[in-house]
Amino acid sequence: MKKALLTSAAFCFAMTGAAWADILIATAGPMTGQYAAFGAQMKAGAEQAVEDINAAGGVNGEKLVLEIGDDACDPRQAVAVANQLAGKGVVFVAGHFCSGSSIPASAVYSEEGIIQISPASTNPTFTEERPGPGIYRVCGRDDQQGAVAGEYLASHFGDKKIAIVHDKTAYGKGLADETMKAMEAAGKKADLYEAYTAGEKDYTALVSKLKQEGIGILYVGGYHTEAGLMARQMRDQGMDTIIVSGDALVTDEYWAITGDAGEGTLMTFSPDPRKSEKAAPIVEKFRAKNIEPEGYVLYTYAAIQAWAEAVTKAGSTEFDPVVAALDEGQFDTVLGNLEFDDKGDVTLPGYVFYEWKDGQYDYLEGADAGGADPQKKS
Repeated sequence: MKKALLTSAAFCFAMTGAAWADILIATAGPMTGQYAAFGAQMKAGAEQAVEDINAAGGVNGEKLVLEIGDDACDPRQAVAVANQLAGKGVVFVAGHFCSGSSIPASAVYSEEGIIQISPASTNPTFTEERPGPGIYRVCGRDDQQGAVAGEYLASHFGDKKIAIVHDKTAYGKGLADETMKAMEAAGKKADLYEAYTAGEKDYTALVSKLKQEGIGILYVGGYHTEAGLMARQMRDQGMDTIIVSGDALVTDEYWAITGDAGEGTLMTFSPDPRKSEKAAPIVEKFRAKNIEPEGYVLYTYAAIQAWAEAVTKAGSTEFDPVVAALDEGQFDTVLGNLEFDDKGDVTLPGYVFYEWKDGQYDYLEGADAGGADPQKKS
């Protein structure tokens, strides 16, 4: 298919001349469905990055044009989206969001010579078993995140019963397992380990079991929608169990689901780029448009920045020279200066703990919040 695309591209260029000079890129994620809040984050970050790059003259004098792909966090739909984007001639994709989407989509991108940089897919398999070069991420990994979470659970909640649950997805189960492994290595055994079904509205049976078992801490390997419902339903049953989870709770929609039941929820996420001086001008642009650059907004922006800088260094959008530039370069982004290792993982500060209070999440107070020092964010 790749050869057919190149032939088609050459024909279109001959027929339309300068009209073919635009560079087609994409972001892909859950634009619809129960995790659409994260798709909205990615779309906002991508649109602002393209707007800013084009305003500064584009990439190598050419304008970026953005395509949006909706995978609804469904693996089969992600593969279909990847093929659709390949058919349109996209050369770069900032995506996907869910690891369960990014992993199968990466096989398509690798085959078609399309560079993929995920802003948010944290499952180690995404890079450990990538199908070829040109597959990267600008976020951390579940084994890093799970290590911070597991050690914190063991050291701070050793006197409480801890349950670990997951939604059976590549992200949710992967994060739960890494957290449990790190917690047990630190000397604390999980009192309960169970799977739940994502997308359900009623977790009464699970909550009743947690209550019966006297669970004081519930670690949720999964997304904000289900975690939020669990928080509400635990409070409805009179439980004061603390929810602990990962970076899939970094959306204001979590609080919209929980209300006051979300108070005190803990989660791990990378140091908040909104607090960085480097990102301040971009953050102001978003807020002027009434967009709060929470969660993965700036990660998507940074993925496009890194790719654009690599294209500039390579002097081309061709796959091989851009991959070489990404592998060898250091990139100045809203996340700070970053570079990729030989697996495609990013060299950035690790994970820290956050707490939900009064409808917002912020760094957990106290020096012993786990992970990297957020104040050292470049």
